[in-house]
Amino acid sequence: MLECHRAAPFLFFNGNTFGEIARRIVDAVFVEFPLPRRREAGSLAAHYVAGVLDRLSMESGLVVLVQLAELQPGDRVETFRGSMRGTIVNVLPDGRVVWRTDSGAELTTLPESLVRLEAK
Repeated sequence: MLECHRAAPFLFFNGNTFGEIARRIVDAVFVEFPLPRRREAGSLAAHYVAGVLDRLSMESGLVVLVQLAELQPGDRVETFRGSMRGTIVNVLPDGRVVWRTDSGAELTTLPESLVRLEAK
């Protein structure tokens, strides 16, 4: 789609048109993701097609979104800033994550605020 946009087959600025096509394709490909994460993925694709985002940045963003979708109960995680660690207890249908900190508190958060710890 980036090549189509660059070729400018139509008059009148067509970046938004091709961006919307990219959003819809990504929405169909990532249909199992919660809606907010699908919107983020669609935004990455649309920005890439419009030429605002380079390919590597788009790919990196999509990889992060896929990794967030793979959080499972039992995974060890820490907060994005590393201030707390704990274990995933449940993944809710809307994509939020319930996790228990090592101190015993049970918290609900968006997966974007957590980083999976690698098993040693």
